[in-house]
Amino acid sequence: MNSFKLIFLFGILTTILVVLGYLIGGTSGLVFTFILSFVINLSSYWFSGSIALRMAGAKELPTGNYSWIQQETELLSREMGIKVPRLYYSESAQPNAFASGRNQSNAVVCFTSGLLNGLSRDEVKGVLAHELAHIKHGDILIATVAAVMASTVSSIGNILLFSGMRSRDEENNNPLAIIFALIVAPLAATLIQFAISRNREFSADEAAGRATREPKSLANALLKIEALVQRTPMNVNPAMASLYIQNPLAGSSMMELFSTHPATAKRVERLMNM
Repeated sequence: MNSFKLIFLFGILTTILVVLGYLIGGTSGLVFTFILSFVINLSSYWFSGSIALRMAGAKELPTGNYSWIQQETELLSREMGIKVPRLYYSESAQPNAFASGRNQSNAVVCFTSGLLNGLSRDEVKGVLAHELAHIKHGDILIATVAAVMASTVSSIGNILLFSGMRSRDEENNNPLAIIFALIVAPLAATLIQFAISRNREFSADEAAGRATREPKSLANALLKIEALVQRTPMNVNPAMASLYIQNPLAGSSMMELFSTHPATAKRVERLMNM
């Protein structure tokens, strides 16, 4: 199913760009955007982890104070039967985390500084196990590619709407550009909703609870993160919100549009029943 979704995402982006290229530049525009779509598809697949880290402004997690996280990562990775991912962090007061990468060999886990400093060690361990479960289940590639695709489509809309694809007299905006710009945000959200099932969060929560044997720690972490997310905004591309363990846009008008997370209360209830 993930392979089908991946092919669909590549196909829909290519179609959007090729049609747009033809409408703007005829045959030459079609050829240019076809080549562009090939480059974007290849890049989003091959460099998915690097793209996600760059968009998050992430840096490699230093040793020293956080050496215990590396040790826990090695133990949990062995418990789950996966390769040990690289660890990163991003400067943000909001507690959150995500996993990304093309496959297990290229997987990364990124924590925000707010999570590392605002949660207990047991809670951080629960979050870490959740992200490792996404790696084990093969969720990371499709989630990152979907996010990159949605971000690309949204960027195209912004370019058309704000940088002035105008008619020759430069008095009136091209109606096609305005229409396209107005529909790309819902289209981008639809791409993510199609590719990412909310059940993946339940599955990752359950796997994390079993691996740590402390499902209550992850439940506490989810409750604490939700409460702090409401008060601490994060400057993140809405298309990338689906990667995080908790929607970083909670309280934003974009939250429901790009939401791929089940209600925290439901996740906590399942964890407490384990």
